[in-house]
Amino acid sequence: MERPFDEELKLLREKILEMASYAEESIALAIKCLMERREEYAAEVMQREEKINGLEIEIDDLCMKTLALRQPMATDLRFITSAMKISSDLERIGDQAVNIIENSVELLKYPLLKPLIDIPRMSGLAQNMVRDAINAFVVGDDQLARSVCKGDDQVDQLNDQIFRELLTYMIQDGSTITRAVGLILIGRHLERIADHATNIGEDVIYMVKGQIIKHHCDDRPPKI
Repeated sequence: MERPFDEELKLLREKILEMASYAEESIALAIKCLMERREEYAAEVMQREEKINGLEIEIDDLCMKTLALRQPMATDLRFITSAMKISSDLERIGDQAVNIIENSVELLKYPLLKPLIDIPRMSGLAQNMVRDAINAFVVGDDQLARSVCKGDDQVDQLNDQIFRELLTYMIQDGSTITRAVGLILIGRHLERIADHATNIGEDVIYMVKGQIIKHHCDDRPPKI
């Protein structure tokens, strides 16, 4: 039997999915710009950024209206508050994609410094984390959410590896500094995307289990 505001929760879930789709596409396009050296992808990323920002406003509005008018309890309340935080993280993922495209466009002015291997790999991992985190939200799968949180370590390791390699380039040849710094920044933006995906995973665990795992609070008892 459907409750009066089940349709509102369904709409909220759909808007989160739409927002996540734009965010994931933005990451992919930003990295394609770098890999294929095609500046025209920048306009597509910016278009998606506008849609992401608009959806965040819609989601916040829907959440606030549902909280005020329906006064949800327990799991419904956790779902709505988690959706608000997830939309915020998705908006920031969109911002990071914009940062990547800006750095990528700047790098197109120079010859390629080195074959790009770790950055596309890092991007793929970050995109998978975002996708899995949102899937965990949609189906309420706390185990999938936990696997997203664990995946953050692999992205961090790749980021450290990229930094060390590019630092070597800069030390050996000062003419590489501009290009190396651009690639380091792209790695850092991808690392931040993985952090936001981890935040989403943590919010899903709270939504499903009522358990806070941020700041090593995993041993706290579930809330009702």
